[in-house]
Parts: sequence; C-alpha cells; structure tokens
Amino acid sequence: MRGRRAEDGFWVLAFFWLWASANGMLSPKGVNFEVQALMAIKASLKDPHGVMDNWDGNAVDPCSWTMVTCSSEGLVIGLGIPSQNISGTLSQSIGNLTNLQIVLLQNNDITGPIPAEIGRLSKLQTLDLSNNFFSSKIPSSLGHLKSLQYMRLNNNSLNGDIPLSLADMTNLVFLDLSFNNLSGHVPRFPAKTFNIVGNPLICPTGSEKDCFGTTLMPMSMPLNGSESALRVGRPRSHKVALALGLTLGLICFLILVLGLLLQWRQRRNNNIFFDVKGDRHHEEVSLGNLRRFQFRELQLATENFSSKNILGKGGFGHVYKGHLRDGTAVAVKRLKDGSAVAGDRQFQTEVEMISLAVHRNLLRLYGFCMTATERLLVYPYMSNGSVASRLKAKPILDWGTRKRIALGAARGLLYLHEQCDPKIIHRDVKAANILLDEYCEAVVGDFGLAKLLDHEDSHVTTAVRGTVGHIAPEYLSTGQSSEKTDVFGFGILLLELITGQRALEFGKAANKKGAMLDWVRKIHQEKKLDEKKLDSLVDKDLKNNYDRIELEEIVQVALLCTQYLPGLRPKMSEVVRMLEGDGLAERWEASQRVESSKYKSYDLSSSERYSDLTNDSSLLVQAIELSGPR
Repeated sequence: MRGRRAEDGFWVLAFFWLWASANGMLSPKGVNFEVQALMAIKASLKDPHGVMDNWDGNAVDPCSWTMVTCSSEGLVIGLGIPSQNISGTLSQSIGNLTNLQIVLLQNNDITGPIPAEIGRLSKLQTLDLSNNFFSSKIPSSLGHLKSLQYMRLNNNSLNGDIPLSLADMTNLVFLDLSFNNLSGHVPRFPAKTFNIVGNPLICPTGSEKDCFGTTLMPMSMPLNGSESALRVGRPRSHKVALALGLTLGLICFLILVLGLLLQWRQRRNNNIFFDVKGDRHHEEVSLGNLRRFQFRELQLATENFSSKNILGKGGFGHVYKGHLRDGTAVAVKRLKDGSAVAGDRQFQTEVEMISLAVHRNLLRLYGFCMTATERLLVYPYMSNGSVASRLKAKPILDWGTRKRIALGAARGLLYLHEQCDPKIIHRDVKAANILLDEYCEAVVGDFGLAKLLDHEDSHVTTAVRGTVGHIAPEYLSTGQSSEKTDVFGFGILLLELITGQRALEFGKAANKKGAMLDWVRKIHQEKKLDEKKLDSLVDKDLKNNYDRIELEEIVQVALLCTQYLPGLRPKMSEVVRMLEGDGLAERWEASQRVESSKYKSYDLSSSERYSDLTNDSSLLVQAIELSGPR
C-alpha cells in the first residue's frame, strides 16, 4: 500500500513538472524559459543589423529587449522583427513562447520550414511570415490556432497541399497564401478575406478572379482556366489590380490599428504611479511591466507583517517573508515612513535602479505597493538568505561555494559598472546585501543607496551613506563615490568570505584588535617569513577543507581591491578575470612595484588612515549605517 502511494505521488509530481515546464514556470537553476526560447531563436537567425544585440541569455526576463513585447504580468506576448534582412531558420523553440499573441517576421530572408511547433501557440492572434523564403509544406498544426485572426504566408516557397485543418480556424478573418507553389485540394476557408493567387497548380492563369475575395471560398477550384482566359481583357486585369491594392491597403490598415491598440494597452498597464518632489524636479517614473499589489494582499501574505516573518532589518525598514495567494514565496520590503520624502526617495531610487539593471546576479523586482502611508517593494524570496547570515549558519558554506559567491557578486557589480548605461554605483557592497538563491548563487541586492553615473563622469559627490567598515576611505573623507568605491566594498566582502566574520565585529575577537583590513595586511606581510601564517585568516569552521593556493590568490585580489588610492584599484572586469584565474600574477607584481613610491608622499599609511575610523569601540560593536541626504 505504501509503495502504491509513493508511485501515485511520483506521477503527481511528474504531471506538475510537465505542466509547469509547458507554462514556462519551472527551471532547474531559476532560468526563465522565455529567455531560453528567445535565445534559441536568436541563435538560429543571422542578424546583420544587430537588432537583437541586447538579447542576453543571462537576463532574468526579456521584457527590456528590442523587438520583444511583454504583458503587464511580464510574459512575452509579441515578437516583431520585420524588414531587418534577417536570414537563417526559425527555431522550433518559438513553440515554447506559449503566451505569444503576435508574430511579425515579414520582409526578411528566413529559409527552411515553418516550425510545426507554432501550432502550440494557442493565444496567437496575428502571424505574418510573408516575403521570406520559407519552404516545405504548411504545417497542419497551424489549424490548432483557434485564436488566430490574421495569417500571412504569402510570397514564400511553400509547396504541397493546403492542410485541411485550416478550415477549422473559426476566428480567422484574413488569410493570404498567395505566390507560393501550393497544390492539391483547396479547403473551404473560414476567413472572410483570402488570397491564393500566384500558386499555378491551384490557381492557373485566367482564374485569378476565383483566387481571392471577401466571401467564402468554394469547396474546390477549377484546374482549367482557358475558357475564363478568353473573356479576360484589360478591364478585368484592371479590376484584379484594384482588388489586390485594396486588399493590401486593408491589411496595412488592420496592422496599424492593431499596433496602436497594443501600444495603448501597454501604456495603460505601465502605471506612472508616483511623482517625487525633490532633487528630481517632479520627474515621473514608470514601472514598466511590474505588478502593482494591493496593500491588503501583502498584509495577508506576511500574516499582517508578523515579527516571526522578519527576514532582515535595515536603516529604511524591515523585510518580511510572505506567500502570495498562488503559493509564490516572496520577500516584502516595507519602508519606514513611507509617506515621507526620504521614504519616497529611497523607494524611487530602488525601483529606478532595478528597472535599469537586469542580470542573473542582480536582484529582480516582482512588483510594488503604494498607498498614502505605505511604500512596499516585492522581491523573490531568497531561500538561503544573505551571505552575512549564512556565514554564521549551519551547515557551513564550503570553500567552493564561497568562491562561487565571490565570482557571482563580482559579475553583478561588473554589469552595474560597465554594461549598464548609465552606469550604476551600488555604494553599499557588503555581505548583508549579497543574497543567495536556493542554489547558493550570489544575487546583489538592496539598491536603496545606489547612484546613476554617466560613463564619462568619474565620480559623484554626496553626503556619506553606507556601512562603516565597508566604506572606501576617499568616500568617508570627501563624499566622492565612484565605481572604485564599490570595488573597495567588494574587497572587504572577499575578506568576510575568507574569515567567516563581519568586518566590524572582527575586532571583538581576541588578539585581533582594529579593523579586519589592517589585520589581513599584517598577516600577509608576515607570510613572507612563515608560509603557514596565512592559514590563520581562514574561517575555523572550514578546518583544512580549502585550497592554500586559491586562498593566497583571493587574499591578493582582496588587497588589490582595498588599496588606499582608488586609482590603483582594479575595475570589476579585471576583478572577474582575476577570480577566474587570468592576470592576477601580473597585476599583483605591478602593485608591489608602485606601492612604496605611491604611498611615500602621504603622511599616514592607508592602514593608519583607515584605523582612525575604527578605533572607536562603539563602531566595533555593530555596523553603523550612516544616513543623510544623498
């Protein structure tokens, strides 16, 4: 009996897996199936004008990609790449975009067969593959498209019989199969407007008048048009041309109306929902395809923001775990003083940054809630919490996982600094702001202090914000922050991953007075006399389960990132390469050659300067978040 229940449970799980996969919901590593499908389509096509260049397989979703349209729920509903000289073949993966409503690929050079998988697109309303070089037969699966209203396959090289299943497309309003090499029996099309001229085997010269129209097609077509041809003169040819012109004009008009309708619907869904008075001068911010939650819905999801559901506390509010009505686990960030200007600014900043930056190693935003007194942001729930919390939890993070976390966080920061336009400075890089998904993949989160910066600008000057112990010295002394400020914070993060301790709590430990960075520098110097000295840096919970060569390399990367002069610190692209094993030795040797000469002109060493900021025992008790206008 127990075995039978287990078997039944297996089949239930198998059914759920198949159902979820078919709906683009399930992914073994959190990969969006719509992203996978679109990347497969891109791979099978040749794009001479680069219109698909911003399609990124590492993206969380494709809604910001060119030529892709999404619904308000973030589902891909439109794929339009007309008149771009696209060649290659159309991938079968298009059948995985099961929410598609419009496909416009006309006026290109696409070859090969029309994928039968298009028949899986049950929501498809418009399909235009005209003026390409599609060959082979029309898939009979297209007859499954019960929602299809407009279909153009004209001016291709299609051959064979017209599938009888096309007669089952009851919602079809317009059908154009003209100028192919089709043959055989012609079904009774349900379309009110049809066109099959230019197919010599079913519409020979002289019988064109029966090959298009605005009434239902007869059951069959005459194969011999000689008698009609005798009666066709100049006036008849003129009528044919006029009818064709009117048909094409009608098609263009319908496509225009449909495009305007979709644009109107998208604008209506893109709620412009707040207008912050402040340094943005009443700038309105659109949230694109984000979902707008009702406050009551988030109350129920978090059990009225119960204290037992608190995942974390920060300077701007608390983060709660919750479950939406459909069972989706979420993290709800509830800002303090949501109606105040400071709350609105932090809300606006985080939304702006996350909407600009989409990457697998950056936290995505599900949606938001805004009332007269509340500002809430809804994120996916990260089951492994933050790096800061996991370093103290059991089971411990093994050495390999810590290296993977470092590389993932570095790639996220690289995207912000060098691949976003404008670039984004995070300004609060620390272990508490690096989140871990169910596979312990690093995700950079908390953009509340982030700043936009044009690529030609070197820095931005603001009041100092962030967490003492992770802030670069030049930011503390001058208020100037740049991407090198984030590089410094990342270096401290590497030291936290190695030692298993938070930067400012480090001073509590016996024989380790002062800041973590000072102590690591001292130990690294002493390593020259004692090779085993470096082992004292490693988290004791790891015991001996780590690679000493890799330890030396990561310590060197951390020390390069935390050099006192920001100009000497590497860019995040260099950091990523060094963590991947490329270029570290050369960079380290170069830094050692210039270190003494660069610092001799300063009264204090970087260690002494930085220690001045951390000698106060109150700072060593807890990480202090500095606040003030940004």
